[in-house]
Amino acid sequence: MLTRIHRRKKRGNRLVGLLVAGGALVAACLVAVFFWQPQFSFSLPDLNFKGKQAAGEELPQLLALRDPAVLMPPEEKAEFVQLGRKQDWRPLKKEAVKVKGLYMSGAAFNSKKLFDYLVGLVDTTELNALVIDMKDDNGYLSADFDIKLARDLEIRRHRGLNAAENMQLLFSKNIFPIARIVVFKDPSLAEKKPELALRKSDGSIWRDRKKLAWVDPHNREVWEYTVDVAREAAKMGFREIQFDYVRFPSDGDMSDVVYPYADGNKKEDVILEFLRYAKKELEPYNVFVSADVFGLTTMTLDDMGIGQKFEKIMTAVDYICPMVYPSHYGVGNYSFANPNAHPYEVVKNALLDGLKKKGDAPVIIRPWLQDFNLGSPRYGPAEVRAQIKATYDAGLDEWILWNAGNRYTEGALLPE
Repeated sequence: MLTRIHRRKKRGNRLVGLLVAGGALVAACLVAVFFWQPQFSFSLPDLNFKGKQAAGEELPQLLALRDPAVLMPPEEKAEFVQLGRKQDWRPLKKEAVKVKGLYMSGAAFNSKKLFDYLVGLVDTTELNALVIDMKDDNGYLSADFDIKLARDLEIRRHRGLNAAENMQLLFSKNIFPIARIVVFKDPSLAEKKPELALRKSDGSIWRDRKKLAWVDPHNREVWEYTVDVAREAAKMGFREIQFDYVRFPSDGDMSDVVYPYADGNKKEDVILEFLRYAKKELEPYNVFVSADVFGLTTMTLDDMGIGQKFEKIMTAVDYICPMVYPSHYGVGNYSFANPNAHPYEVVKNALLDGLKKKGDAPVIIRPWLQDFNLGSPRYGPAEVRAQIKATYDAGLDEWILWNAGNRYTEGALLPE
């Protein structure tokens, strides 16, 4: 009897001891969490973008990833400027990806519904990249960038989602992020700082056919502001900076446009020097640099009056992205009365022309393809897929789809 009582006491003492130890462990964890939490920073995964995720690797659900408690491995960190929060920053590894991507507007980047939809589309198909507006055609910014000029001029920005959390989600799914930065078509900067704007002969601000003002491509302050936006995008974690509207204007009353800062250089040389400057300034950030050009640049011999000469631009960037939209070719181009009705032939011929100009140069040609309707016929899965096939048949393996409203033809995409 005494022996049984003694055994019960020993078991009771052990239970009490375990409870005390467990309580101490919980308390220690709570203290650790309390002191660790203020040091929380987003961190990025190992950037091996050969696939969306390693075989057999389980990724959290889309919405769950919006919870900051879902952390990625701490191998590499990036600085995020959203909400004024900054962490220690260092460049990420520079690793190339064979891009199959979509365009995402700044508004979509800041809309939970659209952002999650487009991320889901990339995550469930052959796609692996998103080209996201960081400075759009209106000059609006897509995040709270630490740029004095933008603050002083109160440049408008799209608001909504937390940019840092968006980037974390892209990295968690191994989606390659490319920042689209519109360069010389910048109505916001031109209107708020008119001394940088193109002028009419009477001294007033010149505007294009859509009544939008442009800044002078010759002006170094414009170059610096553009590169400041690119730097901030790189610090957010974008792996490539893509410059769009890196050209002189092409429509409106071109006979009455005055370039206040013209220095006698050819337009094509002004564009070339800007791209060289931007690429050099971005070298410390380990990002790729690309430039969007008119599709016609692959077949024309001159700069078309806008400063875009394929052979020159390709020497200053890692990727050159001709917009070979069939609807943008005219009657007789590639011997077609209606090039828009021949998406395969137009895209293939345009890219073959580009490859001839490229020669042995290390630049990579990555075309923008048409996923929108302009003229006849209307584009569906067959027309979009024909352009993708033409890209492959021309010997290229990268492409991006464009739809300004982010409404893509899902039926044209192969499942993952």
